[in-house]
Amino acid sequence: MELFWIPLLTALGTLMPLMAYRYGRRVTLAATALMPAAALALVLTLLPDVLNGAVLRWSHGWIEQAGLTLAFRLDGLGLLFSLLILGIGLLVILYARYYLSDKDHMGRFYAFLMLFMTAMLGVVLSDNLLQLWFFWELTSVSSFLLISFWWHKTEARKGARMALAVTGAGGLALLGAFILIGDTVGTYSLDVVLNSGDLLRHSAVYPVIIALFLLGAFTKSAQFPFHFWLPHAMAAPTPVSSYLHSATMVKAGVFLLARFYPVLSGTDLWFAVVSLVGLTTLLVGAYTALFKHDLKGLLAYSTISHLGLITLLFGLDTRMAAIAAVFHIINHAVFKASLFMAAGIIDHEAGSRDMRQLNGLWKYMPYTATLAMVAAASMAGVPLLNGFLSKEMLFTETLHQVTLGSMSWLIPVLATLGGALAVAYSLRFIHDVFFNGEPIGLPRTPHEPPRYMRVPVEVLVVLCLLVGIVPEFAVGDLLNAAASAVIQAPLPEFSLAVWHGFNIPLLMSLLAVVGGSLLYVNRRFLFEFQGQFADIDAKNEFERSVQWLVGKATRLQSVIDSGRLQSYTTWLVLAALVAAGWPLLNMANARGSLGVQPVDLPVLAGAALLLIGTFTTVIFSHLRLLALVMVSIVGLVVAIAFAWFSAPDLALTQLSVEVATIILFMLALYFLPQQTPLKESSARRIVRDLGIAAAVGGVVGTLCYAMLTRPLSSISDFFVANSKTGGGGTNVVNVILVDFRGFDTLGEITVLGIAALGIYKLLAGMRLYVPAADADGRPWALDKNPMMLAVISQSLLPLALLVSAYIFLRGHNLPGGGFIAGLITAIALIQQYVAHGVEWMKARLNFPYHAMIAIGLTLALGTGLASWLFGLPFLTTWFDHFHLPWVGEFELASAMVFDLGVYFTVIGATLLILANLGQLTTSERPRPDNRGDN
Repeated sequence: MELFWIPLLTALGTLMPLMAYRYGRRVTLAATALMPAAALALVLTLLPDVLNGAVLRWSHGWIEQAGLTLAFRLDGLGLLFSLLILGIGLLVILYARYYLSDKDHMGRFYAFLMLFMTAMLGVVLSDNLLQLWFFWELTSVSSFLLISFWWHKTEARKGARMALAVTGAGGLALLGAFILIGDTVGTYSLDVVLNSGDLLRHSAVYPVIIALFLLGAFTKSAQFPFHFWLPHAMAAPTPVSSYLHSATMVKAGVFLLARFYPVLSGTDLWFAVVSLVGLTTLLVGAYTALFKHDLKGLLAYSTISHLGLITLLFGLDTRMAAIAAVFHIINHAVFKASLFMAAGIIDHEAGSRDMRQLNGLWKYMPYTATLAMVAAASMAGVPLLNGFLSKEMLFTETLHQVTLGSMSWLIPVLATLGGALAVAYSLRFIHDVFFNGEPIGLPRTPHEPPRYMRVPVEVLVVLCLLVGIVPEFAVGDLLNAAASAVIQAPLPEFSLAVWHGFNIPLLMSLLAVVGGSLLYVNRRFLFEFQGQFADIDAKNEFERSVQWLVGKATRLQSVIDSGRLQSYTTWLVLAALVAAGWPLLNMANARGSLGVQPVDLPVLAGAALLLIGTFTTVIFSHLRLLALVMVSIVGLVVAIAFAWFSAPDLALTQLSVEVATIILFMLALYFLPQQTPLKESSARRIVRDLGIAAAVGGVVGTLCYAMLTRPLSSISDFFVANSKTGGGGTNVVNVILVDFRGFDTLGEITVLGIAALGIYKLLAGMRLYVPAADADGRPWALDKNPMMLAVISQSLLPLALLVSAYIFLRGHNLPGGGFIAGLITAIALIQQYVAHGVEWMKARLNFPYHAMIAIGLTLALGTGLASWLFGLPFLTTWFDHFHLPWVGEFELASAMVFDLGVYFTVIGATLLILANLGQLTTSERPRPDNRGDN
């Protein structure tokens, strides 16, 4: 259960800053840090077991038939990422308190940050592929909110949209990969998948899985050619950049490579794609970083380069390379978080990030300069710092590659070149910012930041030194546990010692340092060379492609969207005609083995009424009141048909919906033009429409005939047999709605509530022309509320409410239920609006319909959640029989509470729609609110 609490605590933490924001910045900081600190403490309590090789698991069944379970697992890799996410997250929370200005909404920022933290924890701890994907997509959404936090800036909005588009598209590809993996293995359980490597690698769909999987990982970790979105995410506040580049978001992609390394690696396809993309990204990111003048831009491209390094290591496909990749994940998180925080301090205290202005800052902020230089040296791979060790391991592994045959020497050469470029841009970061003369045109005089703004940087720089000097003591056990989880096999012998003697990897490191220094010293020639090429602004190119896509979509829409309802209906009916009629062509005889039911007088009368109502509606559609009466006749006959064929629940529902619909039509028709011109239709059009109608009628009639004359075995037999014993009710329809398929009903009433709220917002503040006369010019009566209607409706109200209560209480065992009862109550109340007017109802029923919807949904959801308290699946119904003196035996069922939720939701939604629509008829209508006066 502890594993479930880790992401749950941070999820609850999203509410803390929003509640504490009004009490000041210190209180907000403390409240925000509370939940991740508790989650980190919980992780630390599990640390000894995981370091000893244990894999901790927790799961709870949900929709297991669909492969959905709420499941978490904690192994060495999950432990490593949890520590990075929570540890660096806490440092970012402290740092952001001093970075954000008083104008920034700190509560909202911290809430977004906590949501992001929750999403990342869900990714690294999930033990179910579908659950992992859900959190994966949540990282994209939450990062969008963080990147666009300064939404008033164009670059923030566009950068956030670009990040969401690229990573969201990759997420869809990843979903396809997960579905294929689950289909191949037979389960979405990560535990089982991680033990099915041979099955996946020998599967016919393995290349497709690799393609989709890597698209998801590469887009998230900004690998070439999807790297362009990451630098534009720098429009986010620096605390976001520090967190996103070090422990979260971009690390999610390399986490995915690490997590699925034991089941998807080990093939030539894996080596070719992953190593090539990683090596390309390493070089492109390092080369581009050298020319960036923006401090955060340089660090962004350096992040791309180091992510390419990690990807390259996983692509090299050896056990030692995988260990080196995990080690560099740790090292990069530490030095990159400290570098971004240092860059934020410089921007915060000097007012600029342009390295052409930031010169000689050592003189003004020596303490910050020292911290930044140590972190930059670690990024460059200087000895006695953590970055040196993992880069040495990279050089070692590149030397052992023979997959490319006689061309295998290219990999170590290009890796050394990437190391030299890293030294060059790190030297530029150090020299151009902290030395190189005096500042040029800064908005303000640079100075050291507040004391506690430096604390996170100090902690991280100390870790750079500690890991670089005594790596075995600092991270030895953690690295072993994480690497074991990645390799899923015994670890090879390796040493984290700082000194391994004079060897080729050390020579490669020296060449990288010397070469990088020479590149920086002679950077003028590189800048002149690069200046020959036009800069490609990825943001502009992305926006141009978006606008091109919008233009094409607009043209396609202009072809499809004619603006005519008849055209839409025609294409819809034709599509249904083809879908339903095509299978009938392969049916030799429509009639089955069963006989047809006899046609008697009531059936003929009902069919005649249906035909009369239908043809009258079509012919006299311009006479709206007559057409409305005819439509209501059709609805009434359908309700009678339901009752005739022993479906009383459907009959009651149809009748109630029909009355509510007629009221809705009458309210809407009041605002439409009084007359509809009668258009003459051409003979060709009439023949076409009659032909389509006849074809549809023939196909539907044939289908009905074929089904009714064949024996049918459906799932209804199960419901009939288990309605009483399993659901405690004899009304099978109601038991299905509130028990067997209660989850569907919960979704339906949720949609109903959302639709009602949407319509309410559309009607809010609307002003419509109110006609003063009818179509013939006769003025409307001055008495809007006739006394006869008022007296009758007021007398019928108690009876209607009594019938509603009766229908509700009997619904579990006899025809009825919450939906029908809710409609009856709503219609009875709407009748009072029609009879007495808005003001009269306002004085007597001033109840918020929004709250009624909320109460209904809460009752329904609470009924489902309550079953969890007893260790039962969601929405499991409880029922029992009791006996009381004078009363006798009676039944109590939890489904009645669920049905009560349906009842309240239907009332609230119906009244919220109809009462607001009806109020549009008043001459001076106040702005709608959520009370009964709407």
